[in-house]
Amino acid sequence: QTSLHDGFVAGTAATPLALTTAALSLPALASPIGGDTEVVMRPDPTIGDGTWANNSWLQELPKPQTKLTWENAVTVSPERAAKMGISTGDVLRVTVNGANIEGPAWILPGQAQKTVGVTFGYGRVSCGHVGDGIGYSAYRLQDSSTRFFTAGTVVKTGEHVFVADTQGTQTMADREPVRAGDFSEYKQHPDFATDTQETVPIPASDSLYPTDAWKYEGYKWGMSIDLNVCTGCSACIIACQAENNIAVVGKEQVAKGRHMHWIRVDRYYSGNLDSPEIYNQPVPCMHCENAPCEVVCPVGATVHSNEGINQMVYNRCVGTRYCSNNCPYKVRRFNFYLFQDWKTPSLFGMRNPDVTVRSRGVMEKCSYCIQRIQEQKIAADKDGRIIRDGEVLTACQQVCPTNAIIFGNLNEKNSRVANLQKLPRNYRLLDDLNNRPRTTYLSYVRNTNEALRGPRGNKES
Repeated sequence: QTSLHDGFVAGTAATPLALTTAALSLPALASPIGGDTEVVMRPDPTIGDGTWANNSWLQELPKPQTKLTWENAVTVSPERAAKMGISTGDVLRVTVNGANIEGPAWILPGQAQKTVGVTFGYGRVSCGHVGDGIGYSAYRLQDSSTRFFTAGTVVKTGEHVFVADTQGTQTMADREPVRAGDFSEYKQHPDFATDTQETVPIPASDSLYPTDAWKYEGYKWGMSIDLNVCTGCSACIIACQAENNIAVVGKEQVAKGRHMHWIRVDRYYSGNLDSPEIYNQPVPCMHCENAPCEVVCPVGATVHSNEGINQMVYNRCVGTRYCSNNCPYKVRRFNFYLFQDWKTPSLFGMRNPDVTVRSRGVMEKCSYCIQRIQEQKIAADKDGRIIRDGEVLTACQQVCPTNAIIFGNLNEKNSRVANLQKLPRNYRLLDDLNNRPRTTYLSYVRNTNEALRGPRGNKES
């Protein structure tokens, strides 16, 4: 009983061994331009070491920095690309100890100038019909002496391929969607985020929308996203995809801007692109009070609920795409083809039975997880009360590791989302358009050592 309690049997310890460790020898690195290069090898940020290579959700998940899908690239710094005449998609050959791989180039701001980056997980031949034959296998460059970085060479092959990324397909008319400031600036001017040209209010007499047209006597749903704590991990994208039966469309359709994710995480750079500041911004539907998508739908397929949610009536949608064209946030998604697989029986049990599976020719978008709201309303009605703050968790909110996303009832004055939207850091995206979105953001506040900071500039996508 004593041994069971202590977890070991007394007097059975092995004799300790005296061990010595050999010094770790690292390969010498020569000058990168015109000579050897440090080749940095890392697991892929979405499929890891290849364990998840056959998962189409993760293959189509944009990678945090490059926003690439269905691919692994060879990343180079902007300065290195300029000196070698490299453009995005140029095929590069990376050689280490006689072994080589070929992959498309991706110019990555912040990449160290004397390095190129390659990622594991791709180039598999027997993992399944999703992951077979995609990308190159960086494992060819690795052995017991190279580990995760080593000396190598990189050259252009003269070939060029297209890559499917998502960052450039949802531009917001060259506006500045991310608001960021220094801690010193915040202490002197806490509402710096709203003191911009894009927050100039429009007089009520100049607006085509009626003033205070929507009256919310019960629930008024809203969301707050704190950019200061968002890490850009993209867990919200996968959670939304699983919760809302969002289809996978494949590399070719992603390259055409037809991916179906209801929430995206935009990535922006600021300053010197060889040493930039990096910003992440999750962008779901804004659920505007003055929604520009609602007024242009000819069949009333997108409507405003009495709880402030911009809803889709899929059975009415005839696919004009007027709503998508009129949305300044580019958060609506259109089924150009029948992306959903309705024939494979094993997929039936994977889908959420509380969410409609959409068909070809139908527009779709973020619904604030209306099915979860309805579930909690039913439970609250049984108890004869209203929904308490925190009882409704949207899928993106539930999985966020840093609690950057908060959702709740804006009519409840002490709810977390209401209190967050009262903070001076709070701002509305593209507020000058008078859309009055109920999804708002808390701006970046960074406390940076000025001695370590490089030159700053405007944000670039």
